Amino acid sequence: MLDLVKEAQKGNDKAFMALFQKYEQDIYRMAFVYVKNPNDALDVVQETAYRSFKSIKNLKEPKYFKTWLIRISISCSMDLLRKKKKVVYLKPELEGNLSDDINEDIDLEVTVRDLIERLNEDEKSVIILRFYEGLTLKEISKTLNIPLGTAKTILYRALDKLRKNLKGDDFYE
Repeated sequence: MLDLVKEAQKGNDKAFMALFQKYEQDIYRMAFVYVKNPNDALDVVQETAYRSFKSIKNLKEPKYFKTWLIRISISCSMDLLRKKKKVVYLKPELEGNLSDDINEDIDLEVTVRDLIERLNEDEKSVIILRFYEGLTLKEISKTLNIPLGTAKTILYRALDKLRKNLKGDDFYE
């Protein structure tokens, strides 16, 4: 694989495509967790392909190719979320009717995805990289470009929040 990365860095398009296709599913999964929409996740995969192809010559450590791609996909996901972030104001006359439409019997089933959604972006990234992608804390710190101690702190804080949410401690931020 290192040979493919080096070939891609020299400008070999076929080598780059072979590498990218190897990790395309991982990139899609990571993007989907952030953007929560299949079409947006595909857009993130495309943007990741474009950005990584454009800057592969700048990759210093070929052995961290996957980590580098994941970092780009997180960045693309965050960029897309920022672009889509819009505030919708309700007309005052509609606000009163809104509560009438809410179903009183709320399903109490909590999924892992719902729990993860309650975390902030840093915590979400660390949890996904650790448990969905199987990265070590050292790899997470390199991927997110944060100190190892910070990665550990974020992981433990996120796990604590998840535990509290699972127990039903009404934790909201």
